[in-house]
Amino acid sequence: MQHSSPVTVDTANRMLEEIAARVVPTGGRKVDKPLVLYGAGNLGRMAKAYFSFLGIPVTLVLDIQPGIHRASSFWAGTEICHPRDVPPSTRQSSLLVVCVANSPFNGIAAPLRVQGWEDIAPFYDVSEAYTDSHPLSNGWFTGNLDPTDLAGITACFSRWEDTVSRAHHLQFIAWHALREEWSFDDAPVSTDDRYFIPEILKEMHGNETFVDAGAHHGEVVTRFLQLVGNNFRSVFAIEPDPENLNRLRAQFEAFPLEVSQRMTVLDNALGAEETVRPFHAGLDYASQFSTQGLAATQVRRMDDLSIPATFLKLHLEGWEQDAIRGALQTICRQRPMIAVAAYHKRSGLWALPSQIMTSLDSYAFYFRLHSWQGTGAVVYAIPREQRK
Repeated sequence: MQHSSPVTVDTANRMLEEIAARVVPTGGRKVDKPLVLYGAGNLGRMAKAYFSFLGIPVTLVLDIQPGIHRASSFWAGTEICHPRDVPPSTRQSSLLVVCVANSPFNGIAAPLRVQGWEDIAPFYDVSEAYTDSHPLSNGWFTGNLDPTDLAGITACFSRWEDTVSRAHHLQFIAWHALREEWSFDDAPVSTDDRYFIPEILKEMHGNETFVDAGAHHGEVVTRFLQLVGNNFRSVFAIEPDPENLNRLRAQFEAFPLEVSQRMTVLDNALGAEETVRPFHAGLDYASQFSTQGLAATQVRRMDDLSIPATFLKLHLEGWEQDAIRGALQTICRQRPMIAVAAYHKRSGLWALPSQIMTSLDSYAFYFRLHSWQGTGAVVYAIPREQRK
């Protein structure tokens, strides 16, 4: 659904009231027929591992470039083919799960329906049906928006620094409330600048101490190094999952010595207090605090780590609020730029942005979407005294 821009505060509030007046869908989609995946990229790989964990067989994978992925050892034993090469009987009898989030779902699903696929669902809608067995939960539904929700969201609308933020915030709400894909003329979704939007890049300098919490395999740190041309003070990468940690360390060891010697890897998680918490490891991107996991991880407050952060990135699978509570002294003292993932839990609607907005004085706040289907939402905060 295309909307005109720019989105003023009054326009955003009116559109929010329209969303709140609608009957909202709830619940995920169970796999009740043969399972076919569409997309063999990063999300497709995660989906394959996810369904393997649940014991749900994947009968077929579709990709518009099947030859590239057939050569990968990851897909060994899995049939991969082009969508046009699937027989009509398979299209009619299977559940096709779309594992692509860098394009609108309807733009992917519409031509597939024309080809005869009758049952198509986004991957995260399916994963939402199995949260009792796996902690991945990017496909949450808002349920009905109550007066507290409306007040919290409208307060955020009034604090966003620009109209793009309000447009992206509305787009985010519309998907999670209505499963509708809204877009705005002057607020395109940018998929290639997550954590490094132009407003952040403009303020970066050659003496950054970059803290990457939820560092995974070092992809964001690598991008940071490319952007600053290895001209930085230090990097602190925080990653509690053992498998991810091994790959992260190997990545850092491959950097030139004059770069790697300015990097520190920490294997704890971040939280509001120092403790030990149950942790579900071995889930790649989705590893997180969870009583479903068999491991435990050390949790530390960032305030106790004495890191002179100038740029803080938090991507903690929905546990960002706890980490912020344990980092407020550092943030208030150091006044770093901040980028916080906001799409893993319902708190991303307003509770997480509101926490950041009410905790920080004299910051400019932005909301950006970097992918579709309710994912890739990031809240940015930039000290006003730092803005050029």
